[in-house]
Amino acid sequence: MVDEVYDEFLTALGREMDALKMGDPMDDDTVIGPMSSIGLRAELHRQVERCTTAGGKIVKGGALPDGEAAFYPLTIIADAPFDAEVCREEFFGPVALVFRAKDEDRAVAMANDTPFGLGGSVWTGDGAHGLELARRIEAGEVVVNGLVRSDPLLPFGGIKRSGFGRELSAFGIREFVNIKSVIRD
Repeated sequence: MVDEVYDEFLTALGREMDALKMGDPMDDDTVIGPMSSIGLRAELHRQVERCTTAGGKIVKGGALPDGEAAFYPLTIIADAPFDAEVCREEFFGPVALVFRAKDEDRAVAMANDTPFGLGGSVWTGDGAHGLELARRIEAGEVVVNGLVRSDPLLPFGGIKRSGFGRELSAFGIREFVNIKSVIRD
């Protein structure tokens, strides 16, 4: 997050997370359901603990809930060292790591300085400028002023160590067929 809006962003992110209902995915009011397993929840919590041990500060959440359900609280971790090993991992759960960047160029460099590249987002009051920034980010999908999501009309997949090929759309269906060349001389 660019330094000049960092604190404001953290406050707004926490407020938005507070507005999301976690619960039974069959309930129409639920926005955040459980993780796919207790084991994955435990692994996510180990990552959160390693991140705080490395120097990250819990802004919201981060406590392992009691019970047998695979729920994990929406969590924000700020100010973790960008080069910490745990910060170079993918977090598969409702955890947001927020890093401070002195300016846009540094923010883009940080976004690209990862072995992963499934998706990212750019948040800005200037949509045209957001598109310019999105073009500079190395990911299979970059959304301006929105969250990464799949759409059956658009190809979806990552780059680097995030995925193999594409799914969805005409591009995705080609991933499921083998093309054979037969030549007659």
